[in-house]
Amino acid sequence: MARYGVLSLPSSNRVYSGAAVELTRAELEIFGDAVLGGRVGDVSTATIGGARYVTFEAVGGLSERDAALLGNLSSAYAIFEFVGDLLRPVPLTRLDRFDDDLLTIQKYPGKTNEQFTKLLLNVTLLASDGAGELLTRRFRVLDPLCGRGTTLNQAMMYGFDAAGLDRDSKDFEAYQTFLNTWLKRKRIKHRVLESGPIRRERKVVGRRLRVELAASKEAHKAGDVQCVDVVNADTTRVGEFFRPETIDVVVADAPYGVQHGSRTAETGSRGTRTSRGGRRPPPGWPRPASPSSTPAPGAP
Repeated sequence: MARYGVLSLPSSNRVYSGAAVELTRAELEIFGDAVLGGRVGDVSTATIGGARYVTFEAVGGLSERDAALLGNLSSAYAIFEFVGDLLRPVPLTRLDRFDDDLLTIQKYPGKTNEQFTKLLLNVTLLASDGAGELLTRRFRVLDPLCGRGTTLNQAMMYGFDAAGLDRDSKDFEAYQTFLNTWLKRKRIKHRVLESGPIRRERKVVGRRLRVELAASKEAHKAGDVQCVDVVNADTTRVGEFFRPETIDVVVADAPYGVQHGSRTAETGSRGTRTSRGGRRPPPGWPRPASPSSTPAPGAP
């Protein structure tokens, strides 16, 4: 029985940092049950050299695939195998395709901690029928409350297609400006497929930004391209803009009521954070695609 320790990423968010260890424990157990065959056990914490680790045992040790999966833990900085009194680093291969400033460069009030957004996406993917294809499939992720795109950017980072909807025109414009600027500054091969108002029966019903991009020139030549599709319209109309059966998972982090103190007109209740696995979307939302959706280029 091999034993390992996960060293967590430092967090700039004081509140999130205090909960990071317990969140890592929970996320690790979900990874173990969903994609590691239940071989992860005895998840606990330990302080080694003054740093806190989340420790666990893995029956038969970690394979290369196991390490590639666990490398995407939302707060994993490094993973070590305990060998006597020594710590042996476990080589990690992450899904990340772009520089981390895609996630960190935007700063604004109410922004969700990037690690928490990644955790929400991970847990939702692991709860879906496609969990076993996490390393090989190009999922299409929908955030129906996308704001300024934290979830969309995390989906992009993983090499997925990202779709988003938000009724706040200022957030839509801010994200459009950010994405266009970031792609040009990073010299990332991309093409704007659509940018401007959406008209139905001579009426403007929203605005849309649709961009095709590739992680490298080689990827672009090979046809390995991603799509980011963002609509400025009310979330309840999402079915008008995204066809049924085209979405794999729906992920939303909605702290708006908590952050801004808003209340719904009908119930007076405050907003909460939510994460959905796409199997039973609310009325009007696109149904999830089948597990046989198109895999990422190069996937078996």
